[in-house]
Amino acid sequence: MKIKNTELQIIKGDITSLKVNALVNPANSGMVMEKGLAGVIKQKGGSGIEQEAQSKAPVEPGGAIWTKAGQLEVDCIIHAVSVDKNMRTNEKIIRGAIASAFECAAQLKNETLAMPAVGCGVGGFSAIGAAKIMAQEILKFARFHERPVKEIIVCLYDEPTHQAFTDTIRGYVDHILYDLGMGPYVTVDAIIELPEGIVLIERSNPPYGWALPGGFVDNGESLEQAVVREAREETHLDLEDLRQFHTYSDPKRDPRFHTVSTAFVARGKGTPRFGDDAKGLKVVKYEELLNMEYAFDHKDVIAQYLKRKESC
Repeated sequence: MKIKNTELQIIKGDITSLKVNALVNPANSGMVMEKGLAGVIKQKGGSGIEQEAQSKAPVEPGGAIWTKAGQLEVDCIIHAVSVDKNMRTNEKIIRGAIASAFECAAQLKNETLAMPAVGCGVGGFSAIGAAKIMAQEILKFARFHERPVKEIIVCLYDEPTHQAFTDTIRGYVDHILYDLGMGPYVTVDAIIELPEGIVLIERSNPPYGWALPGGFVDNGESLEQAVVREAREETHLDLEDLRQFHTYSDPKRDPRFHTVSTAFVARGKGTPRFGDDAKGLKVVKYEELLNMEYAFDHKDVIAQYLKRKESC
């Protein structure tokens, strides 16, 4: 699979047997190697790699450092801190660990890089969730970094994980490259007013968290048509008194890629219930809206909406 100048492979096998410049090794913030993959890397590479890692400055969750590879036939090992000191992880830590590992590889001018299912194992993250996050970070690195590596190999040890990663990453990469293109991508968000509060959906895909209903504008749609369609798909509500609120274009507002989103305000008509693209739905009282954990920049969007609402 080709992403600009980077070849992406998804294989099943022993990552320590690969002939690459660098291996990514999941680690915790104390640089104590995890069981499973990390145990194999330490065993085959020798205890020196762990000692060298522990001799470096502490690395926060989501960061990465590199060490020599010991007895392994690679140039170096990049230790990506994908769990905290309590051996817990989340989307932010996994995303940061992968991005930090890629930055190390770029600085070291590695041409080939092998990585496992980051966040799974001790971290306990689902294979499909980790695969989606890894696909997003691989796409960002391969398409937009000044010095992407020539080859990235995602190596999985068992068949179920290999199949989950193959299906998820290939499907996601194909969708972005061939359906959406290079971007920026045009999206819409809906602030749906009900007498008791605002409608929020819980996302089933990364970025995880609560969010305003919305999504991508399809080819041939106006912004207004897109937000009405997305609201109906995600909440089963029709929109009345639809009006534009503001457009948000910060390239960092979406951790996956650059999106330009126009937020709309409307009254909801019907009985709210979440659709197939959402994990859940909640109507949140106005005074409680800023206490939620949001995906994207939706907390800032809602804060601006509430401020304008108070001034009217």
